[in-house]
Amino acid sequence: MSPEIRSLLPTQIVDALQRAIGPGPANLHEPVFNHNEWHYLKDCLDSTYVSSVGKYVDKFESGLVEFTGAKFVVAVVNGTAALHTALLLAAVETSDEVLMPALTFVATANAVAYCNAHPHFVDSGIDTLGVHPGRLREYLSTKAEMRNGICVNRQTGRKISALIAMHTFGHPADMEGLCKVCRDFNLILIEDAAESLGSFYHGRHTGVIGDIGILSFNGNKIITTGGGGAVLVNDPCLAKHAKHITTTAKIPHPWRYRHDQVGYNYRLPNINAALGCAQLETLGQRLDSKRALFNKYQLALDELDGVSLFEEPFGCKSNYWLQTIILENPELRNSVLEETNAAGYGTRPCWDLLNTLPHFMKNQTMNLEGAEFLAERIINLPSSSFLADG
Repeated sequence: MSPEIRSLLPTQIVDALQRAIGPGPANLHEPVFNHNEWHYLKDCLDSTYVSSVGKYVDKFESGLVEFTGAKFVVAVVNGTAALHTALLLAAVETSDEVLMPALTFVATANAVAYCNAHPHFVDSGIDTLGVHPGRLREYLSTKAEMRNGICVNRQTGRKISALIAMHTFGHPADMEGLCKVCRDFNLILIEDAAESLGSFYHGRHTGVIGDIGILSFNGNKIITTGGGGAVLVNDPCLAKHAKHITTTAKIPHPWRYRHDQVGYNYRLPNINAALGCAQLETLGQRLDSKRALFNKYQLALDELDGVSLFEEPFGCKSNYWLQTIILENPELRNSVLEETNAAGYGTRPCWDLLNTLPHFMKNQTMNLEGAEFLAERIINLPSSSFLADG
């Protein structure tokens, strides 16, 4: 790419955004409330059941079971609580190591730290944005060994107990490859599907392929409960345990308050679930709008040199939660961000890699060739579902 073309690219991207979605302002992602939200919230308020007991929690969980194909869903207060619960269900213990992409939101690592365990950062592939199974296998083959069926880090001597596979921006990771790695190294596979409600890997919904999955319903997600999350499992014993520990481990009784282990006040309030029930009813329309927005961006950006719009991996159906471009030249990232935001378009870069954060710098990290390539080049575009309507 010539210097002249490079200098023009930020302005060309601004022009492309204007062609695709009209003039700014356009935020990165906004919630949409245009269905039964007000009706269900009023009904919840009128019932006075606004906390952890009420019909909407059960209805929301049942709706998620039907949509995702998970056998059991336990709704909780946010995605981070869902991750923490998933790690507890996976029996991650103090001083264990948990593999995860360096290219993920900080909550993934924070949840591991809550267990007094150690995040262990691995690389991502540029074709999926998720953990690269081939590089992970090669890495574990040299850095770990099996002792009596337990995967042990040769360097630290600690047990490597689990892998968290994150579906970045709603694009499914290579689950077939990651499932094989986890089987061969006896690792629990946790799917961080916080961003991928409505995404499918070869016909199966994300979050139900591994041993345990989680979702998030934060205000910026494809549907929202204000704050909220969910744990997805297929094992009835795990589901029962998840519900128990997320409701303070209280033993059911008409009036006694007795608890049989350390529990957490993680249950999703009924008033949040009421909002989620209304949002879930329009999920199909939102997914259609997200795909339509991707098509608009693809048409507007198609003729630009030096930038590509990330498309769902082969055999997958992504929810396109955040529309993502990848720059050929990383030196242009900041100028693109500056010009697009100055024009009113709420673009943002990818997260800082977790191994660069001060509290995780000393954690073990494999070579991050793919993750570093992506982190230097990714820009997320305005992705609210209503932007496809213009």
